[in-house]
This record gives sequence, structure tokens and C-alpha cells, in this order.
Amino acid sequence: MIPKLFTSIFGSRNDRLLKQYRKVVQKINALESDYEALSDDDLKARTPQLRERLAGGAMLDDILVDAFATVREASKRVFRMRHFDVQLVGGMVLHAGKIAEMRTGEGKTLTATLAVYLNALAGKGVHVVTVNDYLASRDAQEMGQLYSYLGLTVGVNVPGLSREQKQAAYAADITYGTNNEYGFDYLRDNMVYETADRVQRALSFAIVDEVDSILIDEARTPLIISGQADDHSALYLQVDSLIPQLTRQIGEADPRTGEGVEVPGDFTVDEKTHQAYLTEAGHEKAEALLTAAGLLPEGQSLYDAANITLMHHVYAALRAHHLYHRDQHYVVQNGEVVIVDEFTGRLMAGRRWSDGLHQAVEAKERVEIQSENQTMASITFQNYFRMYAKLSGMTGTADTEAYEFQEIYGLETVVIPPNRPMQRKDQLDLIYKTSKEKYQAVIADIRECHERGQPVLVGTTSIENSELIAGMLDQEKLPYQVLNAKQHEKEAGIIAQAGRPGVITIATNMAGRGTDIVLGGNVARQVQLLEADEALDATDRQRQVQALHDEWQGLHDKVKELGGLRIIATERHESRRIDNQLRGRAGRQGDPGSSRFYLSLDDALMRIFAGDRVRAIMDRLKMPEGEAIEAGMVTRSIEGAQRKVEGRNFDMRKQLLEYDDVSNDQRKVIYQQRNETLDAPVLAEQMLAVVESALSDVVRRYVPEESVEEQWDIAALDAELANDWQLPLDLTAWLAEGGDVDDSDIEERVVQAGVSAFKEKVEHVGEAQFTPFMRMVFLQTLDNHWRDHLAALEHLRQGIHLRGYAQKNPKQEYKREAFAMFGQLIQTVKTEVARVLVTVRIQSEAEAMAVAQQIEEASEPRELHMIHSDQPDTEISDPDEDDLAPLPTEATQAVGRNDPCPCGSGKKFKQCHGRLS
Repeated sequence: MIPKLFTSIFGSRNDRLLKQYRKVVQKINALESDYEALSDDDLKARTPQLRERLAGGAMLDDILVDAFATVREASKRVFRMRHFDVQLVGGMVLHAGKIAEMRTGEGKTLTATLAVYLNALAGKGVHVVTVNDYLASRDAQEMGQLYSYLGLTVGVNVPGLSREQKQAAYAADITYGTNNEYGFDYLRDNMVYETADRVQRALSFAIVDEVDSILIDEARTPLIISGQADDHSALYLQVDSLIPQLTRQIGEADPRTGEGVEVPGDFTVDEKTHQAYLTEAGHEKAEALLTAAGLLPEGQSLYDAANITLMHHVYAALRAHHLYHRDQHYVVQNGEVVIVDEFTGRLMAGRRWSDGLHQAVEAKERVEIQSENQTMASITFQNYFRMYAKLSGMTGTADTEAYEFQEIYGLETVVIPPNRPMQRKDQLDLIYKTSKEKYQAVIADIRECHERGQPVLVGTTSIENSELIAGMLDQEKLPYQVLNAKQHEKEAGIIAQAGRPGVITIATNMAGRGTDIVLGGNVARQVQLLEADEALDATDRQRQVQALHDEWQGLHDKVKELGGLRIIATERHESRRIDNQLRGRAGRQGDPGSSRFYLSLDDALMRIFAGDRVRAIMDRLKMPEGEAIEAGMVTRSIEGAQRKVEGRNFDMRKQLLEYDDVSNDQRKVIYQQRNETLDAPVLAEQMLAVVESALSDVVRRYVPEESVEEQWDIAALDAELANDWQLPLDLTAWLAEGGDVDDSDIEERVVQAGVSAFKEKVEHVGEAQFTPFMRMVFLQTLDNHWRDHLAALEHLRQGIHLRGYAQKNPKQEYKREAFAMFGQLIQTVKTEVARVLVTVRIQSEAEAMAVAQQIEEASEPRELHMIHSDQPDTEISDPDEDDLAPLPTEATQAVGRNDPCPCGSGKKFKQCHGRLS
């Protein structure tokens, strides 16, 4: 009661905001006569003048009035369209980082030009986000005329562009593109191995067109880039066949005397840490076996830089044979290796071990080695768009979802009144007993409108229903057009003419969105064609354009007399917002129009929420077949049901976001680390810290901090350092010499030995030449383990709800376990990178560069899949060898690896013919 009293006295928050904006509109209108008096050159000069004011310390809000006045005058000269006052208000709402709800036909595309121009003056780039490629290209082309007139550059970001084209699009002052493409570009930018391959710059300001569709409807499913994991099936099998020839050592050797070994062998097994290590003799034997098998070049060592991957395969196969046992750790079912949960003993179908272990076990069991698609990067729209420094949006239907926009994105919704009062009549719903009766009533309504010449738009919730209506119209011999939200450009042309007399258009609710239905049809396209026809002289052109306008005016007046556009909906959508979008197609700019929803008790929404109650009323009233209920009470009951479904859908999206927030925090850390490594000119100090930290962790596994000598396991530490790190320090002998040694002295000695080994390599090769190698080792290791981590998080999320049965909060459990897994990921990456850098053998500068390029090439997936719910998988793959024309030998020798390929493909040489040569 009290809030209503305050609202009645002071007005709502929406009213107060509109009042503020209208005061600014008066200032803009006061400048209109001054700007009309400017010449074209003087008007165009406003852009550099405004930029100078910004450079001098002015804020965007300080130049808003002048900027908006400039755009309005430029629009009058370029488009012959003047921004209405409500559009100026809309521009201010967008600039303020809020959502502008403007009804269909109010000119949202033109409204956006105000905020786009103002923010583009700052030079940080403005992204305009649309729902499909056609609208992105159309708006960029049409509105681009205005921006170009004012001296700004415009880019279009759609799928299929080359890297150079995308970089040019993002470098422009204003970039139009689709939500999917912006998101995929962000993910791809965080998968590159060279800074020159990035396309996006910092995310500054985005205006999302049809914001409810993008930030709510499409936010249920994340964007995912997946790639086929490398197929090393043959290599796994070859290495597996060599493992039985290696013998296991029993007992630990004393580093000083070599005693303590019961049975000498080629490798040791540490069951406590679940690891296997080659002994010194084992290394020699393994190298001999691999050389004999043709896997290791003659005279090379397993520790040579080029053989890092081979070493990984040997250790995976050792673990598969001696640490993972059939019917204990896994079972073989239907030709697949299925993991057994070590705690519950249950089979974990669909789960796979990482680091190549699962493939090694498959090779051991001689079942098919699966090369699977693995998620390489993923992000939700919520988390992508929240990265922009400022975000705003516009739509005709945001108010019903205002709470979600505020809760998830921090976006306030401002409802802007129409330029002219609404004339559309929204009739009460008609509810029939059966679907058959409903569709008969729909066809009768369509036929009656068609015979009178009134245009009809029939809205359906599915393609199946639109085809059913089309079939019934065929039987009635009535002409129609069908739109199903698949052919955007063609549908925009159809929807533009849906207001012509007698036209029947069937559309799924989302089809043709972004294009106005003008009563009498849209002549703008025909006028454009005439004005572009150079064969016509000015007089003929003007006469024909006038004739077109006169014809349209006649049709427009006729349709208005008939009642405007008629909207017929065949069922209610689960969201009131989608229903309002359909209704909003009629009654633009004060035009007449009408809408009605036809429902039946068989409709999903009615059946679930209100069917039994309404059926009982119909039975009690003994309603004959074909009769319908028409009552405000029933319509309100249906809207109540829609609110329940909206609430459930909001909870689902919020839950998706809460889980993704966990991986998003981790994603930020990984991407930040990745970008710092990419951008760093030298890496020696950074990698030195990694080596020190990793070796410190190794020591602390065997010599805990502030522990006494009885707790130390020096023999095991010596074995790991010698076998796994190639650091034969013989700590046992050192300690036997006596002296006061504590745990920190041991740590210092081991770390110092590792640091010295690392520094020797840097000095031997040269820091400038060693840096690309370090960068590639770090990036590839980070990427590989991050992919495995994403898969592990997905598996964890799928089963975490079961924790609820143990009276635990699944979300808290997920956060706790994900945090622990992330800590393990960082630890593993650090250890693996450090181990490679300490043990690798590099003989020359040329070898360091060659291995870095080899790692980069191995890291570039041959095939990527970009996946989102509303589009099929799209592939990006390298050309097959058969498709490439041969190049002369001298050409391949003369071209640098990162230069453009001489064949003219537009790719780097190393990614085209260089891959083959």
C-alpha cells in the first residue's frame, strides 16, 4: 500500500528517468536550427571537433547534446529521416548502459545510431550485436552510410572471414556482428600461439539488438569450440608392444653403493603416487627398442626436444601395464574400456582418464582406440557479455524479464512510450475443447480477413504447426507465404510486404524479426533500385518514385480502413514476452491493428496448467462442438501459468550461470596467464620461477616442511630427481657426510641444481632463441591440461546433484571440488613445464626454433567445431593435400614460415604448402 502511495506522489523510477531524459531532449531540440544552418562540410567537421574535446579531458556525457544533435541532422540529410524525441530518449538510455524497451516499429535501429556515434568518438570500438548475419550485414550497410558521412569507419563481423578481414572489422570504430561470432572470436583469440593472430581488442561497449532473444533465450546453452583430439592410435600400439620387453626393478637402489636392489630392472613403480619411472639402464634399453622400431631416429635421446611426445607415450604405456589392472581399475565391455570407481566399485560409463592413459589402456587391451572430440574452449553468453566495460540493449519486449536482466547483467530496463498512441485492439483468448475445433476457427478467421482484403500474420510456436496451417490453407485454396526463421534475408523481404492487402503470412514467432511490417507494403527497396538506376534521367526517376509512393499511399489507406494488420496466434508460448513480440507486429506508429490467440485444451500449456479446470467449466455449461470460451478470467489464468514457466526457466538459466561462474573464474586466470606469456618479450625469469616452484614441491613431497630427519624419504627423492629430472644429486651421500642440515637446506640444494641446469640451456642456446621454445612448451602444456580440466568439470557437474541425497549442497560441493581440481591443474602444468625445461637436450639455436615451430604446428587443430544450440556444427579445416597445387621447390625454400603462401590462398605458408614441404 505504502509503495503505491509513494509512486502516485513521486512517480515510478521509470517516470523519473524519462523526466530527466526529456530535459536533455529539450536542449538537443534547441540546437536544431543552428545545425540545420551548417553546410555539409561544417557538419562533417563536428566529428574531429568532438574528438578534440574528448582528448582535452571532456567526458562523453559532456558532449552528448552536441553529438546527438549532429547525428539527428546527418540522418535528415542522408536518410531523409528525423529522429523523434522518444528516439533521442532511447539513445540516452542506451548510452547510460540500460535496456531501452521500444515497441515494434518505433525505429530501434535508427535510435541506436545516437549512442553508437557518441561512444565511437572515444576510439575504443563499439560492438552492435544482432541475432543473425543478414541483420548484421543489412544494418552495417544501411546505417554505415550515416557513419561514413560523419567520418567514422564501419566493420562487419560474420562467419567465414579470414583473420585479416576480422582484424580490420574489429579495428573499425563501429563493428556489426552476431552474438555467436563475437563469442567464438573471444574463445579463438585465447587459443592462438602468436599475438598477431588475435582479432579482438579490449571489450569496451556493446549494444545488443533484440536483447531478450540473445541474453535470455540463447543464454541457456554455452558456446563451445571442440576439436578432434590427435589420432595417435598407431603410436600407442607400437609403444605398447615394446613395454613387455622392459623388466621391473624390485627394491630401491642406494645411490652411494648401488645396493638394496633385489632384482635389477628397467623401471620402478611407485604405487603410493601411482607413477612409474625408467631407471638409467631402462632409458638406454627403451631408446634402443624405440630406435629398432623406427620411432626414435638413430643416435637421438629420449630427452631431445623433438622427442618430448614420445617420452610421454612411454610413461603412459608403463602406467597402463603396471599400475592399472583389468577387473580392478577398469573392465572391458562391448569393446570399450570402462573405468571402475575406486570408492564405490560402480562402472563410470563415459568417463575417460586423461594424459593419454585411457588410450594406452585401450592399446594394452587391443580394443579400438577412440579419438574423441574434446572441448577446447567454452563460455556462456552471460559471462561473455558481462566482460564489456559497458553493456546496453534494445527490444520491444524486455519489461516482463526486467528482474532477470537486473539480477544477471545489472541492466536496468527503461520502458519508453511510443511516438504515437497505440491503436491496436488485443482481443481476449478463445479456448476450444479440441485442436481440430481450434484450427477450424483459425482458418475461418483467416478466410474472412482475406476476403475483405485485410492482411493477416499467423503466428505459430513451431515449424510443425506452421506446416499444418499451410496444409489446411492449401485445401481452402488460399494463397500464403511461410517463414520458419531459417532464411533470414528472404524472410525479411517477405515480412516487409506482409502488410499488403489480402496477404496471408504464416511465421514461427521468431521469423523475420528485425524487419517492420508496413501497412500497404514496403516500397523503400523499390525506391532504392530506381535511385540507383543510372539509365533513368532525374525527371523520369522522380516521376516513377512519386508513382510508387502514390500507389503505396492508396494501399496504405485501404488497409487502415480494413482495420490494419490482423495477428492470429495458434497457441500461447510458455513466455509472455514471445507472445508480446508477435502482438507487437501490429499497431506500429499509431497504425490500427488487432490480435487474437486461439487455444485448445490439447495445447501443452493449457494441458499442464489449466486444462482440467477449463474442461470442467465447459462440461458444466454443456457447450456444443465448435463453441469457445472467451473470458478475462481464463486469459489471466493462462498468464499466471506463463509466469510460473518463466520463473522455472529463470531458475534454470541462473543455475547454469552459477555453475559456469566457477569455471569462468578459472578461465580468467588461465587466459590471463596465457596472454601474459604470449605478450612477454622474454620468458627466462618467468620460467625460472616455475622451475624453482616445481622443484620445491617435489622436495616437499619427500621432505615435509619443518620436519625431523626420521620423516624424510631421501632415497625416493634421489630416485625421482635422477630418473624424472635428470638431476643425479646423491643427496644420501651428501647427508652422510655429516653437518647440520635441515629441510630448507635440502630444498635449497635441489632447487639450485635445477636452476643451474635450466640456466645452462638458456646460455647455451641464447635467450632470444630459447624464448619461442619456452613459450610453446608452456602454452601447449597449459592448453592440453585446460582441455582435460574442462571435460573433468563437465563430468563432475553431471553427477554432482547426487550429493543432495547425502544432505550436502550440490553447488557448494561443486565449487569445493572444482577448486581442488584447479589447484591440481596448476600444479600439473607447473611440474610438466619445469620438467621439460630442465631435462630437454637442445644442441643449437636452429634446433630450438625448429622444435618451437614443431610444437606450434602440433598444437594447431586440423578441424574445429563451433557449436551453439541454434546452429549446426560448423567446421574449419585445413585443405587436403590433394586440393593443393604443387609449388616449385625454390619457392618453398625462399618463403618464410609466417609469410603468405605463394599459392595465393591467403594463409600463412606454414599452414598451407609449408605444412606439406
